[in-house]
Amino acid sequence: MVWVRYASLIMCLGVLLGAFGAHGLKKSLSAEMIQIYQTGVFYHLVHGLALLAVGWVATLKPNEGLVRTSGWFFVLGIVLFSGSLYLLSLTGIKRFGMITPLGGLSFLIGWLCLATTAR
Repeated sequence: MVWVRYASLIMCLGVLLGAFGAHGLKKSLSAEMIQIYQTGVFYHLVHGLALLAVGWVATLKPNEGLVRTSGWFFVLGIVLFSGSLYLLSLTGIKRFGMITPLGGLSFLIGWLCLATTAR
């Protein structure tokens, strides 16, 4: 059930950040930076839902270590992928974009770990 708790908190944060972007940043960021921010929110929320799936699979296979591993890779992906896009859009510092692919790789590893548990 710990993954359901993590997923719920991460989804709550994603909704909060999405609302902040839609209402609080509309006038202060360019259209390009808003789009980057929204991409971060989208992947944040999608992978928050993935963590709910991790919580569900963890109840079915409590001794499967790859379930836990997939969850941590999803969390890492949210921090690196979405976090770097949030920072890039809010600061305009392009170097944050160099971190984004590491987050994408973390998402891919998380999905592959979760897929491996379905045997």
